[in-house]
Amino acid sequence: MFGRPKDPTDRRVFHSLALVPFLAWVGLGADGLSSASYGPSEAFLALGQHTYLALMLAVMTPITVLVISAGYSKIIEAFPQGGGGYLVATKLIGPKAGVVSGCALMIDYVLTVAVSIAAAGDAIFSLVDPVWQPYKIPVEIILILMGITLNIRGVKETVVPLVPVFVLFLLTHAILIVAGIAVNLSNISQTTERMGTEFNQGLSTLGLGGMMLLLMRAYSLGAGTYTGIEAVSNGLNIMREPRVQTGQRTMTYMAISLAIAASGLLVCFLLMGVGQVEHKTLNAVLAERLTSGITGGWVFVLLLLGSEAAILVVAAQAGFIGGPRVLANMALDGWVPRKFAGLSDRLTQHNGIVIMGVAALVALVFAQGHVGTLVIMYSINVFITFSLSMGAMLWAVWRRRGVRLKGRRSVHLGVFGFGFLLCVTILVVTSVEKFGEGGWITLAVTGAFIVLCMLIRRHYQQVNRRVLELARDLKIPDKAPTQVPPPFDPGKPIAVILVGGYSGLGVHTLLSAMSSFGGYFKNAVFISVGVIDSGAFKGEAEMEGLADKTVADLRKYVELATRLGVPAQSRHAVGLDLVDELEKLCIEVQKDFPRASFFAGQLTFQQERWFDSLLHNQTAFNLQRRLHWAGIPMLILPIRVR
Repeated sequence: MFGRPKDPTDRRVFHSLALVPFLAWVGLGADGLSSASYGPSEAFLALGQHTYLALMLAVMTPITVLVISAGYSKIIEAFPQGGGGYLVATKLIGPKAGVVSGCALMIDYVLTVAVSIAAAGDAIFSLVDPVWQPYKIPVEIILILMGITLNIRGVKETVVPLVPVFVLFLLTHAILIVAGIAVNLSNISQTTERMGTEFNQGLSTLGLGGMMLLLMRAYSLGAGTYTGIEAVSNGLNIMREPRVQTGQRTMTYMAISLAIAASGLLVCFLLMGVGQVEHKTLNAVLAERLTSGITGGWVFVLLLLGSEAAILVVAAQAGFIGGPRVLANMALDGWVPRKFAGLSDRLTQHNGIVIMGVAALVALVFAQGHVGTLVIMYSINVFITFSLSMGAMLWAVWRRRGVRLKGRRSVHLGVFGFGFLLCVTILVVTSVEKFGEGGWITLAVTGAFIVLCMLIRRHYQQVNRRVLELARDLKIPDKAPTQVPPPFDPGKPIAVILVGGYSGLGVHTLLSAMSSFGGYFKNAVFISVGVIDSGAFKGEAEMEGLADKTVADLRKYVELATRLGVPAQSRHAVGLDLVDELEKLCIEVQKDFPRASFFAGQLTFQQERWFDSLLHNQTAFNLQRRLHWAGIPMLILPIRVR
């Protein structure tokens, strides 16, 4: 189901997995483009009877898309390693701003999956009789489960088969927009006169201030149109080199296509006088109205809504791709359990993918598949991140610190300043207007997630401080012994010490093993594995650096043992699964040195709590079970932490 494992040490793997601009547009840009399926509809419906204002929305929407996209294109240039809003806020404002942005992004990506699948369900069930509506949510649940499976298999494998669907979406929607405008060209004078009359009536009933407030409300409630723009900057590390140029080109493709699609659909809704029909999307109503009376018109409607549903499923991929990557970055910084930085043998963040899918299922079922509710929740978190990113870049450019960008500083200030103003406006209006209709839920969930992340980081910091104190308390000789230790003798008892990086934990394990048995062990062998996680799997240079660091840390342990008068050797490996690689090394050492005994250190807390096993790896216990089954004794030495 998931395919064969991939070799992360193969130099060709980075090239084979990376996406060219077009495929990146399909895999990541589809998140932004697909929002044309529900964003313009929400904005148009928010106008109520004052649909003449849709023309102004059709101007404001593409401007907003292009401004935000231009800002994120500059963010790609400033942060070529990827990371999007989380990295921007962390580096330019501070860790606390970073965790707010990261948590908002995580909820955003969960809702990306939920909204996209719910909108896909709406498109599919717009084609069938309303009697089939009870089956809508079960079908959407199946689609999310399929998304989990596909993404565990791999990013590129998920994207490539969906290219024809993406192209079909572009063609059918281009035809829809062009046809919707073309059939009304002959009536342009009557339409203009009607809009002028409605505008004057609205001015007399609402007043200019009321009309502007209604326009801003509709503009803000159409915020779903702009969701997904950040996905490109977050997914930069899966793009083909040169990554910056590939990312910026992908951003350009997505921005132009989304701007044209969103504004074009708004104009068509206005010209065709489209209204809400129960159990049908506005796009479905527009397509049916355009093709009514045309022989075979139903085929076009089927292709349009089918491709719309399919690209929305593709758009859900952005949540499955971007969410686990943000989660991995947060794990590396200690905000969430570190296991979320791990990779599977398919080189995917499988833990993050499963979490994203399960959370999206919960959100979908909670909202009963209602796109309007999900979009409200979705938009608020998107614009929290947008506002932080634009504000951070504006501050950095103003202070001339933290970023280096090509071009004129005044242009950068204008882009980020205007983008920040737009994003904050949309965030405030949406939060206030829709607070009681789902807005409070996303704010409460995001706030709770932020508090949880802070507690997790606080725990890691306390443990790290204790480990540093442990290293300072150990009596480690800093000079070589007066007598050179004897040569390594394989025939004598050997203590095999499993270590990670050079730290107080490994040193404590070494000293405990040598002292606890009254000088029985005459030699030492140090074993370490360089784990390929999300932090290391970024390119050939990072992979080589991981191997070099593993060897350098082992060299320090060998030198320490020598200072203690114990001859020592080392063995190492680089791999994805720590326990698998350690097991292979231990079996290999046992064959070479039959008198070897194995030791590993394990953090032991004074008061064991239920979450300790979630936050700290259980490598020693897992490896001990495997080695015992293989008939190899292993002793776990406690490292006490208050």
